[in-house]
Amino acid sequence: MTPTEFSASASLALIRTLTSHAETRHLEFKRVSGKMVGKALETLCAFANTDGGTLVLGMADLKEFQGTARIFGVEENPEAVDELQRKLLTEFVPDLGNVRLMRLSCSLHNGAAKGKAGHLLLINVERSARVHSIVNSGTYVRLDASNRSMSAGEITELSYRRGERSASSEPVPISLERLQTSAWARFAEARGPLTGSFASQLLRIGLAEEVDGVVRPRRAAVLLFADEPGSLLAAHDTRADVRVMVYDGKQLSSAATPNLRKVAKTVRGPLIDQIDGTVRLVLDELAQGLTVSHSGFRTLHAYPERVIKEAIVNAVIHRDYRLNRDIFVRIFDDRVEVESPGLLPGSITPSNIAKTGSKARNPLIASNLREFPVAPNIDAGEDVRMMFAEMAQAELYPPQYRQNTESAVESVTVTLFNSKRPSAWDEVSDWIDRNGSIANGDVVRIARVDTLKASKLLISWREQGLLVSLPGRAKRNMAYTKPNGADAELSLLSALEDNNAGRK
Repeated sequence: MTPTEFSASASLALIRTLTSHAETRHLEFKRVSGKMVGKALETLCAFANTDGGTLVLGMADLKEFQGTARIFGVEENPEAVDELQRKLLTEFVPDLGNVRLMRLSCSLHNGAAKGKAGHLLLINVERSARVHSIVNSGTYVRLDASNRSMSAGEITELSYRRGERSASSEPVPISLERLQTSAWARFAEARGPLTGSFASQLLRIGLAEEVDGVVRPRRAAVLLFADEPGSLLAAHDTRADVRVMVYDGKQLSSAATPNLRKVAKTVRGPLIDQIDGTVRLVLDELAQGLTVSHSGFRTLHAYPERVIKEAIVNAVIHRDYRLNRDIFVRIFDDRVEVESPGLLPGSITPSNIAKTGSKARNPLIASNLREFPVAPNIDAGEDVRMMFAEMAQAELYPPQYRQNTESAVESVTVTLFNSKRPSAWDEVSDWIDRNGSIANGDVVRIARVDTLKASKLLISWREQGLLVSLPGRAKRNMAYTKPNGADAELSLLSALEDNNAGRK
């Protein structure tokens, strides 16, 4: 594992930033000692099991020293660094995978070697698609600025959330005869002849499992073929329907009476029919347009049809079917929101989904939906990238993904704005991706607008949920970043690394 060597100027810029930072959810500092190795492994394990992060070796915590006095360098105990690098390859189950090592040249400012040239070693671990443990030492998760050992139940829960386990693959005590429906007949005819009893056919294609001598359908089979899977699974604390709600205005009303424009509709049935029914219902609503109450004018929705369909298909296919909550499609005057129970699986985050695409949380559902006569558009991971491309071609804002972790049932919401994006947004979005945050003065320079226009743009993007304010900033020093994005220091690490790689 060979570290990337930063240029002198890049090292200086990054060290200047790091010396002013305290430990966070994504960043930890450690002086190098023999006792450091075990704690460092715990931190790297926790980063992988949470949202990724960077461990800085050779720099003391901000609580112990201030400024450049924090810099001790890895030269304080190079043997411990060698031991840590060896254990990075042998002590994790499964292997950590994508680990990046980066060396920064520096001047030492503390310890016996003060005044001499030295190095810091940065170890960056991305959020993993899997759940990792340290051999004979446990499994860890990251808190705000420390690590915590996980219980067996928490490890199982994280396996579900990451998509390593899928509730759709688990058997449920539902009679097989409830699945011998018209949906099954359509599926079987399109797939090709299947011989033997109904039970043996389901076993053969992996949609059933023998439990204590009885063939039980997997949850995926119930979802694919039952006439009303949501009703059958309700007895097992699972919902599986879609609710479509049309609102008056641009926000949910906090009043006792919901600001629904019309009665909410529930779409039930096997998943193939549920997808088709929801898509038709939503497209019909959008085609009619919405009369904006305060103005009397009719708003026409300009979303590409493929994007609406993909947002619904993804919600149905990739939701977490352990959770007792329906999918919600909410139509407002200025946007459509599709909320799906469960967080983003694997290593996918709201900030990288445009590049990585989707990951099948429920492969049994995805693979068997393709066997129906008219299958939904499942493009093996290309669907999300298509959504971004289509919205860009229509000159609309890109899809906005948000993970809702504070609600009783965790979920992911994708928001599609019915607004032409100003050309400044692309430059602002790229700036934040590279630098972590943006301020009014930055918008003035890169978008070539005056201060008042820049302020109005930032406020409108914040109100739409495209940006959030950085905490702890005074009004005169306000800066913004994307919701659910990486910490500013992590974005800087990535930008400096890319910049350095380009020079080599």
